[in-house]
Amino acid sequence: MNPPEREPSYSVETRSNADDVELVRRIVEADETALGALYDRWSRPLYSLVLQLTRDPLEAEDIVEETFWQAWKKAAAYEPARGAVSTWLLTIGRRRALDRLRSRKRKKDDHRGGEPSLAELISTGPDPLQDTAGAELREHVQAALADLPVEQREVLDLAYFSGMSQTEIAEATGLPLGTIKTRVRLAMQKLREPLSVHRETTE
Repeated sequence: MNPPEREPSYSVETRSNADDVELVRRIVEADETALGALYDRWSRPLYSLVLQLTRDPLEAEDIVEETFWQAWKKAAAYEPARGAVSTWLLTIGRRRALDRLRSRKRKKDDHRGGEPSLAELISTGPDPLQDTAGAELREHVQAALADLPVEQREVLDLAYFSGMSQTEIAEATGLPLGTIKTRVRLAMQKLREPLSVHRETTE
C-alpha cells in the first residue's frame, strides 16, 4: 500500500505571500476587489506601524489610505524577488509616515490656509468663496463630478451628500471597505485637477 501523498512543504507565510502576489497581479489589471482584499489583510498591521511613528490616529489612518492608493498606482513595479508584498506595503507606509513627520515640522514655520473642502465646493448654499473665482471653481468641480465613473460618483454622493462614513457605505453596498476607500481616493484624485488648474489661473 502506497503512503498518502503529502502536500508540498510550503510554509504558511509562503502560501500567504503567494496569495498576496496574485492579488497584486489582479491590481495591475485594475481589479478593485483585489485591492480591497489586500487592504483587509494588511491595513491593521500597517496602521499599527504608522501610528507608532506619527502618534496621531487620524493621520495614521490617512497614511494607510495613501499607502494602498500608491499600491494601486504602482502595482506593476512590485517585484516578488525583492521581498514579500507585506514588506512592500509596510515600506511604502513607513516612507509616507516619515514624509508626514518632516512636513509637520516645516508647517510649523509655514502655516497656510487649506483649500475649500469638496462639501463646501458642491454645496447648494451660498458660494463659500463669495466671488467670481469661487463660482468658476464650483463650476469646474461640478463638471469634474459629472465626468466621474458611476461607481465613484455614487460613493461620493453617499459620503458627502448623505453623510455616511466609508465603513457605513461598505456595509450598505456590500463591497469591501478597501474597495470603497479606493473609489473615494480615485475620485478625489480626479477632482484635484480642477482645483490645481484654478489655483494656477488665479495666482
